[in-house]
Amino acid sequence: MDSKKLEALAVAAEQGSFTRAAQQLGYTQSGLTHMMNSLEREIGFPVLVRDRRGVRLTPAGQRILPMVQQCLAANQALEREISLVNSHQEDTIRIASYASIAMHWLPELIEQFRRRHEGVGIDVQMGSVEEVYRWVKEGKVDMAFASRQENSTLDWTPLKPDPLLVILPRNFDTGGAASLDVRRLEGQEFLMPSLGFHLDIMRALNRCGVTPVIRDTQVSDTVIISMVEHGLGVSILSRLVLQGRSDDVLALPLDPPAVRELGIATRPRKDLRTIVRRFISFTVDTVDKL
Repeated sequence: MDSKKLEALAVAAEQGSFTRAAQQLGYTQSGLTHMMNSLEREIGFPVLVRDRRGVRLTPAGQRILPMVQQCLAANQALEREISLVNSHQEDTIRIASYASIAMHWLPELIEQFRRRHEGVGIDVQMGSVEEVYRWVKEGKVDMAFASRQENSTLDWTPLKPDPLLVILPRNFDTGGAASLDVRRLEGQEFLMPSLGFHLDIMRALNRCGVTPVIRDTQVSDTVIISMVEHGLGVSILSRLVLQGRSDDVLALPLDPPAVRELGIATRPRKDLRTIVRRFISFTVDTVDKL
């Protein structure tokens, strides 16, 4: 059975719209409709209901969708392994990571691991939370060092909590407190970091019902800190992001405390190569010493 038709079915069911599914897959809407009609003729029953609200699975479509997804995952795994063999990279570990983890954890982890496993190549690429999770799903990397996202279906290996700290201008009146009540951010000019950090920050703010005046940014963490330093607003970053810096700002824990859980996101553990599983186990045993 044509895997492209199965992929189109899965995406259409997820998006609830032929228009959005066609945009994601790079097809025309009429082309996608033709593929679904062809699939339904091939298997002998309708799998999608079409109406003015979009598309949704029929009961029969709901029944077969889990097996369609398994088939697609198996096909992706096969293509991934063929690509690795052809490129002679079967002993290369491909890692996606946040910049802060790539800076403060990965160099030591990689150095120690390669002492035990000579000849193993390790490729690292950095991205936002959305990007690193997507790269794992697409098979472009073996794992992602990231913060845990509750809506993800990837396997998760927890490593360390990373406390969130509020970043304030040096002259901000804290009343001498060693932490900042998160409610004091209500109405403040808040510089929201880019690259997906907002997902971790908004959980902390929403939990306390706090609504600052959010200014979205498309700048690096270093620029965010400089903007706070010059009195342009406040922000929230994590302890790992701030590690080793000496900027002229205040960095205080939130009250109540808030953390992002750092760990490793992967496809199902049973589908990972032995060398990848070894690196994950090594990281779990080593990360607390970093």
